[in-house]
Amino acid sequence: MRQKQRVLAAAATSIALTVALAACGEAGGGDDGEDEGGSESGGTIGLLLPEDATTRYESFDRPYIEAKIAELCPDCEVEYSNASEDTNLQKQQFDAMLTQGVDVIILDPVDASATSSWVEDAEAEGVPVVAYDRLAEGPISAYVSYDNERVGQLQGEALLEALGPEAEGAGVVMINGSPTDPNAALFKAGAHSVLHDTVDIVFEQDVPGWEAALANEEMTAALDSLGEDAIDAVYVANDGMAAGVITALSSAGVTGIPVGGQDAELAGLQRLVTGEQTFTIYKGLRVEAETAAEIAVRLLNGEDFADLTPDSVDSPTDQGVPSALLEPVAVTVDDIEDTVIADEFYTIEDICAGDYAQACEEAGLG
Repeated sequence: MRQKQRVLAAAATSIALTVALAACGEAGGGDDGEDEGGSESGGTIGLLLPEDATTRYESFDRPYIEAKIAELCPDCEVEYSNASEDTNLQKQQFDAMLTQGVDVIILDPVDASATSSWVEDAEAEGVPVVAYDRLAEGPISAYVSYDNERVGQLQGEALLEALGPEAEGAGVVMINGSPTDPNAALFKAGAHSVLHDTVDIVFEQDVPGWEAALANEEMTAALDSLGEDAIDAVYVANDGMAAGVITALSSAGVTGIPVGGQDAELAGLQRLVTGEQTFTIYKGLRVEAETAAEIAVRLLNGEDFADLTPDSVDSPTDQGVPSALLEPVAVTVDDIEDTVIADEFYTIEDICAGDYAQACEEAGLG
């Protein structure tokens, strides 16, 4: 049954985020056989993800969301599309879901600034939209993500820690994320807030589409224009682009300088083990995905979800969007076992496979 009225969160709640996550099932839950808040009527939930170049979306976000929806609403269907970093394609996918009669949409936008009219169209048809990971514009019903400015702060803090006593006045290159991704702006702002008064930003560039090849080109341009002696560390907005940056540094014969990323991708974690990358930022995707899935099911059933959204954010088009903003964690090689492995995000066997076995042994991993 299509939801005919946009469901609004209750007035401000003081419930702690841990309680909100408990409502989703402890530590990503669903294994204890309970079916809290399950739907009896069924329905269709649309899931729109922005790209498939980053490993997280197809390997983690999608299966976690689909599994939680199946647990909470066994009779529900999930209509899935991936936009492959194409805003026009995502608009077509969104419109197609409305035409097909989906009841709720979970939207992770390619370009958040383009979505306002889409979400207005959905609202007009009684279809609530949950913004996932990136804050879509328009009258969304809820937003689930991480504290993205805090992500940038953690990146900046980890970079300063890696530089140690050499941090003051160090030459830092910043390779930022896509200008169409609102999270990228928050990562950048958070990093600048930490780095600004200590290091010297000698080169900075946003990278459309988070493309590793473009990050490689920008790092090469920085090396060519500045020379390797002017560069003491590199801030990179995510692990995928860090791969391109590290390739450019290696090609220029530059090794041993701090390079950071984000997302705790498998390849990024392996680079931590080998020492090519200094840190990453881990965001527990299961919790994020399952929170969004449960909000979507509750919207489908016309149920309140205020306990899942203890936070509130403002978008360029809306004030006070009910939100769940989760806490990221900085990870170095010394933290891998206590974070990604403890959460079963990856296993020792995943990280230490093949050529990485010796490096893992030397790092004391496993």
